[in-house]
Amino acid sequence: MTDPRRRPAASSVFALLTLAELEREGAAWDDLVGRAIDPHPHYTRHTLAAHRSAGLAADDLRIVVVRSRGRLDAVLPFRLTYDLCGLGRPVARPFESPFVTATLPLVADGPDLSDTLAALAAGLRAASDGRPWRWPLLATGSRLGRALCAALASEDWALGEVAAFERPMLDRRASHEAFLADHPNRGRLKDLRRRQRRLSEGGRVTLETATAGEPLHAAVEAFLALEKTGWKGTAGSAMACRAQHAAFAQALFAEGGGPVSARADILARDGHSLAISLALVAGGTACLLKTTYDEDERAGAPGLVLEAEIVRALHETAFAQRLDSATLAGSALESLYPERESIAEIVAVPEGAGGLVSLDRRVRLARFEHAARAEAKRRLADSGVVKRLMGRR
Repeated sequence: MTDPRRRPAASSVFALLTLAELEREGAAWDDLVGRAIDPHPHYTRHTLAAHRSAGLAADDLRIVVVRSRGRLDAVLPFRLTYDLCGLGRPVARPFESPFVTATLPLVADGPDLSDTLAALAAGLRAASDGRPWRWPLLATGSRLGRALCAALASEDWALGEVAAFERPMLDRRASHEAFLADHPNRGRLKDLRRRQRRLSEGGRVTLETATAGEPLHAAVEAFLALEKTGWKGTAGSAMACRAQHAAFAQALFAEGGGPVSARADILARDGHSLAISLALVAGGTACLLKTTYDEDERAGAPGLVLEAEIVRALHETAFAQRLDSATLAGSALESLYPERESIAEIVAVPEGAGGLVSLDRRVRLARFEHAARAEAKRRLADSGVVKRLMGRR
């Protein structure tokens, strides 16, 4: 099921593969992660295999790839779907699940980057059969995000922004003391120290970390159990409430695979879990994908105290160079993580695909859809079905 095509005077070639086909090139896929600009774990072999094993992605999930000189230079899984901005016709979207928090393609760095992105643009057009793309959770402020948008524009794609927000990020300093000294929100740090003292009144509070073997497996099981005891369990949205989601967690936060490693951090008091964070580390960035906490202890904000302890561990053990909060807008981590990365949803229309529907109209329709969903969510929240609790993602 391949469709290779070559651009004139370019060394890069794109192809459309299935997930099953790309998995046969596992070593090349892993090698790409090591060479990638702004890598994230969501489109790595390990994470897509976890989606497939849990039934959240099919063997025939389609993927745009770019190759040059026998190496894999870009990977982007995608789906064709229907929404308002397509006006009854399918549009293409990067692969998403409830657990995907970033949708940049994996793209190799190097002197051939412009060729790679030009071939990727051609692949995106072929993948959608010349139709528009609706692209959420795109890191437009990153180096690759800027380069990708510029490459599409140079190929006469029209781009329109639907929505955007600033995601909290944290770059490792020379020391934890340097991080504290430079922090712009001393009040938040003082509040977290006060809350940690409150948690410590009931016993000794410690940070425990698991990265492999039985300790990691036990941490994942403890996460699933703790999350289910809270409001998400009551609402039926905890991972343990759905067999597919529980299986996904167990596969995703296993010991990792290739260039992706898993990590669980547990804030405990005398052996009792107060909060648990599950993360994947790839390319020097730890993506903090899931956090839960004991809601009986919410006055002590154990989720945020845990996040502060992870920041300490980052500086003391250098397990990564950057923390990605993996959050949406309005996260409590905005007061703890100083850096920001612009995340946007765009509509991208290849030349000739506009027809009678302008880019502006597609963007307006997508914004209308956002507004309708936000209103529905607000009404659910007002009715008590959805609760917003401090420190939760």
